[in-house]
Amino acid sequence: MDTSDFEPSKLGTKTHWNSVYEKEVANFEETGDEGEIWFGEDSVERMVDWTLENVPTDTDPRILEIGSGNGTLLFALHEAGYAASSLAGFDYSPDAVKLARMVARSRESEEIAFYVCDFLSETPPPPSGKTDSLSAWDALLDKGTYDAIALGDKDKDGRSPVAAYPVRASRLVKDDGYFLITSCNFTEEELKTSFVNSETNFQFHSRVKHPSISFGGKTGSVYTTVAFQKVTA
Repeated sequence: MDTSDFEPSKLGTKTHWNSVYEKEVANFEETGDEGEIWFGEDSVERMVDWTLENVPTDTDPRILEIGSGNGTLLFALHEAGYAASSLAGFDYSPDAVKLARMVARSRESEEIAFYVCDFLSETPPPPSGKTDSLSAWDALLDKGTYDAIALGDKDKDGRSPVAAYPVRASRLVKDDGYFLITSCNFTEEELKTSFVNSETNFQFHSRVKHPSISFGGKTGSVYTTVAFQKVTA
């Protein structure tokens, strides 16, 4: 499915996500509940396992998550051995960032950086020790954010806001660095079509297997996780 084929949905609006995270902040303050794990714990574990294999902790990598929400994936990476000061995430919802910082304090992981940033119009802050965020990150991660952006309002020419995403992602990744994405709306081939081109300099690297399901005589997975590597231009 082409990104322009999706009809706009509230899941693609900042208003919706502000409302979601406002409630999750209140729940955390009242009960300590860290909030929903989008795509489930299994998807988080598979992304962490891939990262450990391909971006080892002993290389001191800088890792950035696009649309980090409550920070679940970054906390899992820290627990797996990545230095907190080398991990960062951003979200366009201020309450998502507020929640992630609160959870970080409760987990004694405050060195993980969380920022408010609108990915389609702003550049996130650079990693610790760097002066520029462009071509600065060893690994860029996305778990559901690309999907949500694809549900945003189209422009007057019928283009989805997500059309700008691949090039903006590529600009942040170092040469030979990686972009790892998990999606529930796009197949592997559709992600390849969007991300592998001369503008991004991404090439397909690998896939992460998810459990298969069968429905209507067809077999597939609920989620797709694909890794791309940025090659030297």
